[in-house]
Amino acid sequence: MRAPRLPSSATDDAFTLEAIGHVASDYPDKFGIPRQPGLAPSARAILYLAAPFDDPLAVEGLEAVTHLWLTFVFDRSPQSWTPRVRPPRLGGNQRIGVFASRSTHRPNRLGLSLVELVDVECTPKPSLAQAPIVGSRLAEQRSRVKLHLRGHDLCDATPVIDIKPYLPWAESRPDADAGFAPAPPPRHRVTFSLAANDALQRHDDGQSLARLIDEVLAQDPRPAYHGGASSPSNRDDTARCYGVFLRDVNVRFRVRDRDGETEIHVEAIEPR
Repeated sequence: MRAPRLPSSATDDAFTLEAIGHVASDYPDKFGIPRQPGLAPSARAILYLAAPFDDPLAVEGLEAVTHLWLTFVFDRSPQSWTPRVRPPRLGGNQRIGVFASRSTHRPNRLGLSLVELVDVECTPKPSLAQAPIVGSRLAEQRSRVKLHLRGHDLCDATPVIDIKPYLPWAESRPDADAGFAPAPPPRHRVTFSLAANDALQRHDDGQSLARLIDEVLAQDPRPAYHGGASSPSNRDDTARCYGVFLRDVNVRFRVRDRDGETEIHVEAIEPR
């Protein structure tokens, strides 16, 4: 008996996806972004929906939801991919299969992020956000629908292709096995120099910025091969000064060893 013929859509190898909006983010650059969502709860973002998807009817009922799944594109990652990758959690040296990881170097460069929904801002006509993200390339963006988010892991101007509500009763599985990443990454002590504290005092949103800096740097954002948390042999990297862009500033820091413990010391906070 001949097998039933599949509709043409079931055998397509290529699909066309359209961004429904873009994210204005506290993270202007890839370096320093937490490697998973929720690790920096103070990180703000605004998802500006693009026309025609910015119809307020499209988000009706979303105000009752506290968390969202965002499907997005790793648009700053190479379009090429390899079947094996080197996750930072494994020190940047051990290889595993790309589909056993959350690497950005994927065949279709699709990402998935669980974010907190803080507010749904809707207006009859495209308008600026009431509280735009300082330092974002999209600070002057206009839209009828602006979703205010927190705790994300998305770079500024990242394209988003879908939104879905998070259902804790269906999607929270505490008994699940997470393989090589069974627990959150370790957190390190973050200290601030007098000059850095002075810069925070003078910043318009210094308290919030200080919390974000602490949450981001406590995870040691250095590449694993520079002596990140997974490479204990290289933790005393005092000769190297790093800079991470957050909001409208460049945070300059060094990593020090204090009695065998990693300490992240912020030396300066400069306008970028």
